[in-house]
Amino acid sequence: MPFRIRPDHHLTDEFRRAAAGHLREAIDIIEERPNGTHEAIHDFRKNLKRVRSLYRLVARDIPAFREQENARLRDVAKSVSTIRDAAALIDTAVYLRENARDAEEGEALGRIVAALEMRRDRMLGAAESGLEQRLSEIPGMLDEAIAALDTIEFNGRQRRNARMIAKGWRKTVRGAQKAIASCHDEASTETFHTLRKRTQDYRAYHTLLRPLWPTAMKAKHEAASELVDLLGHVHDLDVLCELVEAEPDFFPNADDLARLLDAIIFRQQEDRNAALDRAEDVFPKDWDKEADRIALLWRAVADRDDAADCVRGPKPVFPAA
Repeated sequence: MPFRIRPDHHLTDEFRRAAAGHLREAIDIIEERPNGTHEAIHDFRKNLKRVRSLYRLVARDIPAFREQENARLRDVAKSVSTIRDAAALIDTAVYLRENARDAEEGEALGRIVAALEMRRDRMLGAAESGLEQRLSEIPGMLDEAIAALDTIEFNGRQRRNARMIAKGWRKTVRGAQKAIASCHDEASTETFHTLRKRTQDYRAYHTLLRPLWPTAMKAKHEAASELVDLLGHVHDLDVLCELVEAEPDFFPNADDLARLLDAIIFRQQEDRNAALDRAEDVFPKDWDKEADRIALLWRAVADRDDAADCVRGPKPVFPAA
């Protein structure tokens, strides 16, 4: 469910509503698990990432809160990450198999998928009771995170809020551009992971602030989502490569292992190049100009509402197509 930040409403209320909405949705996912435990953990972690992106956007005014709550949500997500990460490795191997360059490679990768499924099931059997205990503790932890929102109060006027939002936006885009440059220079796992995190933030902002300019924000959100998917493949391939290095004995068939490593290297390079090409289109070179535009749009909505002396819900700057 998307949650928006509307400039023509009080920022404190909007911030609390959006963050609490995602946190409550995360609780519902963990408690109900409509698509099973693995998918529930995956969706739950995505909700927490959206909240952490929101906190990053306004970090200028709430540095202590952001540090404390970012750590809380990060630790909660990590507490149930092991089994989900094992499932993600299977998805990565399936991705490689679906993109196999010939039949023999596809057959070898099919056996790799089966081996990773056995590994996941073995881990799940060993950790099931502990996992259920951790999952049962999550709603209480997130209730505390929701309660912490009551300590936040944005006291600035709308023009100051616009500058704060613009600063958070500018910091994210500048960080993404630095990551892009680093990826070109050294192409390390860490630099691509940093680019992925900044892209996830950027995508979240285009959802949160969509009332500023719905059609443009929607288009940028879709472009950022495509980049997140590409960078997700890059990250997952890195993790699979690390598993091969850490647990080579888990892959006893030397020929299959050699084909796996070859497929990882080939696909990783393809996806990294595609991601960097896409990133050049997604992130503006002039981050100051884009951040200033966000501030201008924010003020346009807020000032128009002040002039009308009413607060009646979101009013887009331009009509949606």
